[in-house]
Amino acid sequence: MEQQLPIKIVLDSWYTTISRANELFNSLTEEQLQNEVSPGRNTGTYLLGHLTAVHDRMLPLLGLGAQRFPQLDDVFLTSPDKSGKSKPSITELRAYWKEVNEALAASFRNMQPAEWLQKHTSVSEVDFVKEPHRNRLNVLISRTNHLSSHYGQLLFLKK
Repeated sequence: MEQQLPIKIVLDSWYTTISRANELFNSLTEEQLQNEVSPGRNTGTYLLGHLTAVHDRMLPLLGLGAQRFPQLDDVFLTSPDKSGKSKPSITELRAYWKEVNEALAASFRNMQPAEWLQKHTSVSEVDFVKEPHRNRLNVLISRTNHLSSHYGQLLFLKK
């Protein structure tokens, strides 16, 4: 019972941040998403792909299944926006974003509080004993903060 409240707080923050991002992505036109958030910075399209790829990688990191769109990694995680690499269409990216976040939400609904405090898949058992904060909940907190940061950038695309 003691674990439930802090985990609910973190999950509520995640869902609120996802909801805000969904509203923003749904309100932005394709033209707006093609713009840079500020001169010389990433485009909205790149940030949508980047966030989708990061969230997609959460599935295996949290032990919830395989990545659905590993092809996004090269374009949106290991290459900069202006790399010249071919990107999926905005329509495809919006669908990927929705699918990945729905898959995460479905998995999160089935997780028990104690599962959030288990190690994520990138930490060894030995290291986890020494650093128990390297758990699934910590991943969710860091990804919520990451999304919030990019959400703030994306707001500049609104006219």
